[in-house]
Amino acid sequence: MNAVYYQQFGSLDVLDFGDLDVPQLGPDSVLVQVAAASVNPVDWKVMSGGLSTRITSVFPVVPGWDLAGVVREVGPSVTQVEVGDAVWGYARMDYVHHGTFAEFTAVPERVLAPRPPSLTASEAAAMPLAALTAYQALVHRIQLNAEDKLLVIGGAGGVGGFAIQIARALGATVYATGSLQNHSYLESLGAHPVKHGVEQLKALNAEGLTAVLDLYGGEPLQEGIRLLKGAKRVVTIADPTIIAQGGHYVFVQPSRTDLDALSALVQHDQLHAHIQEHFPLEQVKAAFAVSMEGHVRGKLVIDIAEI
Repeated sequence: MNAVYYQQFGSLDVLDFGDLDVPQLGPDSVLVQVAAASVNPVDWKVMSGGLSTRITSVFPVVPGWDLAGVVREVGPSVTQVEVGDAVWGYARMDYVHHGTFAEFTAVPERVLAPRPPSLTASEAAAMPLAALTAYQALVHRIQLNAEDKLLVIGGAGGVGGFAIQIARALGATVYATGSLQNHSYLESLGAHPVKHGVEQLKALNAEGLTAVLDLYGGEPLQEGIRLLKGAKRVVTIADPTIIAQGGHYVFVQPSRTDLDALSALVQHDQLHAHIQEHFPLEQVKAAFAVSMEGHVRGKLVIDIAEI
């Protein structure tokens, strides 16, 4: 099968495109023909070796955790999906080896759910990791509700864009930071845009914020904690030391139940994927380069097969 892979940690030059064996199935795993995948910053952070103390890599590594595709084979103990099912998923396991930037991947059935029928494969592939991150942060960690006024620090990226939509679906009022060129985009998602910067965040004190989702860490996160006069309803994906301050840290977990909840939001027209750019499989290196620049609005999608 065609795949993107690397044999050692490093920068973009370690990425190769070529032929690898189709991964073997375990008893509870599913062979998925991948129609589309999407890029997340964690993909190239793992490639760089920056997460090597937290995530085990088995070389060659095929990167990629998001997928939309069709089930082609199932292990003998699989009960929840069948051959021919259209599925989507966040295909993270406890190590990285067989990722989704390939024509086929083998994943545990627990990471998959039925693909929302209204979504194209590209749209479905753009959602799982980022939308699950937002959902788990807002729903599971801080129990966001319609009485809340939420600040999203970094609203224009993948997680931020989905967080705004999920928060609005829950009835919350949302403020989101972003560059000036992204303010109309933030408004289109239902947020009140705020310029990047600590001074701009301080001005939100009068708005009576009740919750903060931080996607950057650093001083903006600390200012968010000061705005709420404590970290109890602050959740971040960037800084696990917030736990010691009484706040919440999220490293997204695969969840079929949460994917089904996202699917319900899709079906009620409350959750949409914004795709900045599409790339073919052989151009994953170019997609990584764009992601590494740090200015992606929404998601970058890898289109692999029309199935």
